[in-house]
Amino acid sequence: MRNPRVLEAVFRIRLPSSLTFKHKKALNRGQIGVECRLACYAILMGEMYSILGNRAAPNRSDGPGRGKRVVVAMSGGVDSSVAAYLLVEQGYEVIGVTMRLFAVTDENAARLNRSCCSIEDVDDARDVCRAIGAKHYFMNFEKEFKKYVVDYFVSEYERGRTPHPCLACNDKLKFEFLLRRAQFMDADFVATGHYARIEQHEDEWHLKRGVDPSKDQSYVLFTLGQEQLSQLLLPIGEFDKDEIRRIASKAGLPVADKPDSQDICFIPSGDYKAFVEPRLTVKTPGNIVDSDGVVLARHDGVHRFTVGQRKGLPLPGGSPRPLFVTDIDPDKGRVTVGYAEELLRHRLAAGGVKWVSGVAPDSGARVEARIRYHGADIPAAVIPEGDGAVVEFESPQRSITPGQAVVFYDGDRVLGGGMIDRALPEVDTSAPFPGRTSLRTAGRGHAFEGASTTTL
Repeated sequence: MRNPRVLEAVFRIRLPSSLTFKHKKALNRGQIGVECRLACYAILMGEMYSILGNRAAPNRSDGPGRGKRVVVAMSGGVDSSVAAYLLVEQGYEVIGVTMRLFAVTDENAARLNRSCCSIEDVDDARDVCRAIGAKHYFMNFEKEFKKYVVDYFVSEYERGRTPHPCLACNDKLKFEFLLRRAQFMDADFVATGHYARIEQHEDEWHLKRGVDPSKDQSYVLFTLGQEQLSQLLLPIGEFDKDEIRRIASKAGLPVADKPDSQDICFIPSGDYKAFVEPRLTVKTPGNIVDSDGVVLARHDGVHRFTVGQRKGLPLPGGSPRPLFVTDIDPDKGRVTVGYAEELLRHRLAAGGVKWVSGVAPDSGARVEARIRYHGADIPAAVIPEGDGAVVEFESPQRSITPGQAVVFYDGDRVLGGGMIDRALPEVDTSAPFPGRTSLRTAGRGHAFEGASTTTL
């Protein structure tokens, strides 16, 4: 296993054509990039034998993790660091992995204004692993991140949709590619620092909200299925943020007071337009019209707009009330604006719907549906249609935004979700609300736990 080509194939990192002590000398002078520094030291110190060969002894002689190996995705932040620490305390053999996702743009920038995967973040993750007695490796996922996150992010704006990059990153990077890589490392589990919980009920795995409602991240995990949940650990979902920082401080972790990361880690400035524009493959200019089709202005491209947007609209003055984007037609380049009440809709159509249990509920089953990350949970009926669904809300919802997720809950339990395709036209409001069936799993003959029995 000392063959560097094997390491390249398994861990997707580039190494020198040969590794000798002259390379070690060069490494110490900082003449090789951080990926090579970490990987070369691993080989030179014989670390690969302990990863791909025999297992190391567990850190504790007892505990649920005794004799089991877990790969922890470590960003260098306090959440993933405490996740790794808790698993060590439970007896797991922990291997910390930091994923290089996006090239660092400015290492001299202020700490909160850097791109992801900075050298400082890697150093923080490595220092935590050293403090808790775990190994640490740095793996290059830039190619996958560009394809499945950055390219997706840009293409959604080209289509007049509003993307959610964290969903794409979790779905492909952390819970697909990292799981595969963990198998090469003979790991039993992968763990992350997400605020959510996993519970086993007989032969089924349940995904549940984190106990801290202000930090709950279950919304971005709805794509997880039974096989993935059986291989995933979420150690911090039982804690609130203040407790996590107290644990980090008590354990002496060097990141206990480190600020939280930005929502879009690869756009630390927050200026998504400046990020998207040079990466566009197609630009669709067109007209801005009102709800009657009257042309109000021209625009330079639909990528500059999102449903519900009010600020930054290139409109002439004179409107008696604020105007909002109510619809985007990327094929015609048409952006429709209207008053706030025109954003209200009772129904939406979603695509790419996934059910955590692997089985869709009955048509018309009642759920609580959320259409934005920090949004409210609204009583609704869901009508599965193939790999899509129609969702009908008990009350009208504002700014149903194509490209965002709609996630279905039953109390604390995540049932599934999908990506919003479009808001649907209003129908006869005198018709009875369709959510009258009990919340049953198709083919199982029993209601989801905690399902309401009242008629909405």
